[in-house]
Amino acid sequence: MDLTEVYRAEYGRCVATLTRLLGDIGLAEEAVQDAFATAVRAWEEEPPRNPGAWIVTTARNRALDRLRRESTREARHAQALLLHTPDEPEEVGPVRDDQLRLIFTCCHPALSPLAQTALTLRLLGGLEVPEIARAYVVPEATISQRIVRAKKKIRDAGIPYCVPGAAELPDRLDPVLTVLYLVFNEGYTSTTGELVRTDLCREAIRLARALADLMPDEPEVLGLLALLLLTEARRPARTGPSGELVVLAEQDRSLWDHELIAEGHGLVRRCLRRGRPGPYQLQAAINAVHTDGPATDWTQVLALYDQLVAHVPTPIVALNRAVAVAEVHGPEAALAAVDALDIPGYHLLPATRADLLVRLGRPADAAAAYTDAITLVTNDTERAFLEARRARLADAPGETPAPTG
Repeated sequence: MDLTEVYRAEYGRCVATLTRLLGDIGLAEEAVQDAFATAVRAWEEEPPRNPGAWIVTTARNRALDRLRRESTREARHAQALLLHTPDEPEEVGPVRDDQLRLIFTCCHPALSPLAQTALTLRLLGGLEVPEIARAYVVPEATISQRIVRAKKKIRDAGIPYCVPGAAELPDRLDPVLTVLYLVFNEGYTSTTGELVRTDLCREAIRLARALADLMPDEPEVLGLLALLLLTEARRPARTGPSGELVVLAEQDRSLWDHELIAEGHGLVRRCLRRGRPGPYQLQAAINAVHTDGPATDWTQVLALYDQLVAHVPTPIVALNRAVAVAEVHGPEAALAAVDALDIPGYHLLPATRADLLVRLGRPADAAAAYTDAITLVTNDTERAFLEARRARLADAPGETPAPTG
């Protein structure tokens, strides 16, 4: 495992552990970053057997060195904690997972929702600002400013690193679910490089399972876990032999992980019995339909999207609904819905439009839409997929009338 892989796999855990030891999120992050910088030199000849433990120990020592050089009361207090706390102190409170506790800590109600999730994505997953900006479809400068402000507010307001009591957990649940959802999404379709970051997918699922153990009576927690499991189940068929992207309609369903599908379906049934459908439950139900039987029942999918739009009336949900509209009512109706949307910088909007234009027999317009999507996409695998789709249109005949009836 090279240092880049270690960073991806261990950064969030190390920051969470150091935060528990230090009681200071900013200092923990700086110490972990210093430790990774040291590892670049120290690991040239031979990496340690346990890279994560090496990073935590080195970061702890770096933090101690810094605190010893400072003379503030807070620094002396943090130094005393480090000196008298073992590397793995006993965990207390309702949350017994460092990373899950870090999420709840960053989701303090004193921070805005965007600041909560942006800061946690940065600390937990080691995501860079461009990756977080893509997840939110907002400018990078906006995310960067929110992260800086969130850290400053934590410091200036003296927001402690502490575990909320069990009674407080539901009030912080929504941003926690959002963070896990976005971490998984970044893993399932990475902003840059290879299509999938399995480390992020697995970590999001692990934390979702821990959250479900902690809050087993929260339907949206079960819905999120079901959604992640059912999505992850399709990953083995999502790429072809050469790593090319394979869309859902063309996937070999025998390659899907049917154990994860069965578990996800069981969770969806548990949610349905409660009769309190929320956004994650509805998305899980949509994915349950996709993974039920040899083909997708698009009428049922569209009905579920109608409910989801009522809960989450966002342009991205409307775009996903338009895909179902195309399957049920035809591409012309779907194109009208897509053309009414405005999602700046989101490559799937022109990509979806291009697909609909192909189905309507308008290759020239489709090629232009594919070009727009290619200009916006940042993942190499997705770009290659879109370029291949556009290339198919190169020898297509002139535009033909849209089909009728």
